[in-house]
Amino acid sequence: MDIVANIPAPDECVSKIFNCTGQKYEPEIASATWIKILQHKWFLSEKLGRDAGIKVACLDYIENIDVINDKQIDEDKVNTLRELGAQLVDRSIWDTIADSQPPKQIVEKRVVLPLTKVDLAEKHGVIPPKTIIFFGPPGTGKTHFVKAMAGVLDWWFIEVSPSDLMADGQDRLGKNLKHLMETAGRLEDAVIFVDEFEEIAGNRDRASRIDKSITNEFLKQVPLFKRQPGKRLLVCATNYIRQLDAALLRPGRFDLIIPVGGLDAEGQRTIFEHYLSKTNAGEVDVEKLVSLMPLFTPADIEYLFQKVTQKAFERELQAGTDYRLNTEIFLEALLEIKPSLTEEISAMFEKDCRNFTRC
Repeated sequence: MDIVANIPAPDECVSKIFNCTGQKYEPEIASATWIKILQHKWFLSEKLGRDAGIKVACLDYIENIDVINDKQIDEDKVNTLRELGAQLVDRSIWDTIADSQPPKQIVEKRVVLPLTKVDLAEKHGVIPPKTIIFFGPPGTGKTHFVKAMAGVLDWWFIEVSPSDLMADGQDRLGKNLKHLMETAGRLEDAVIFVDEFEEIAGNRDRASRIDKSITNEFLKQVPLFKRQPGKRLLVCATNYIRQLDAALLRPGRFDLIIPVGGLDAEGQRTIFEHYLSKTNAGEVDVEKLVSLMPLFTPADIEYLFQKVTQKAFERELQAGTDYRLNTEIFLEALLEIKPSLTEEISAMFEKDCRNFTRC
């Protein structure tokens, strides 16, 4: 590929570098630097054995190699991303979710398009969301959806769990939460994901003194986060939306409350074929197998593949000849797996959808 022939205009190079690193270069310097970054991306990808991604290559080049102007490196931002464990997610994760899945349709319409079609959104007065709750039964793919969203936006993904915030003891959770929110509020192009949200935002009517103070701190921090300018998302996920404090569920704090439930047949097929593509597969009747797992969640399908690939590995090791996955080995494994969802859980989820969904 002729790298030079594909270099954007100088002003666009300025924008691309700024979006990746937060650094502003002069247009002429930006053009020259962008060429080096693209070359570095190729070199870094070869070295790592995978696509390093343009953000990773850009940050790595400017932090470790570029000597044009050391003052242009934003050390604070790099250190913040490291402190929060930021990672880049491959866009291909978005494609593992079937287009027929309602959460994907909502996220694309209400989140991705307003954030990527900025001029059109502004023309019609559309304000992109800044705060989102995903809710649904365990194993239905809430974390996967958030990662996919970060990947398709090409934003940093930062995951936080209540255990991270309680690392210094429960009595310091509120202080750590405040620090996290203030720090995250200074980032650009970042998805901050808080899992097991009910652990830090439970109903105050049934909470201890410490738990009440933590929920109160979150109630204070969410509006502050929303008021700060810039492109970032706070996304929280819970298996138990009924346990959240009612004040968090009212309009004004979270812009969207999105249900993530069981998969339809197309969704199961998409995930099944995604995992199947990574195996030593032979003749596999995908349609038949998908029809036998109506209550399987994404986590259940992942577990199914863990079992069949281990079985295939052991059989080839024992026989000494090539063993390819087939329909029969999946049927064997399905007899050993109980789906996560039940009709009762599904019915409760449908009721929660009617009571809490806001999108």
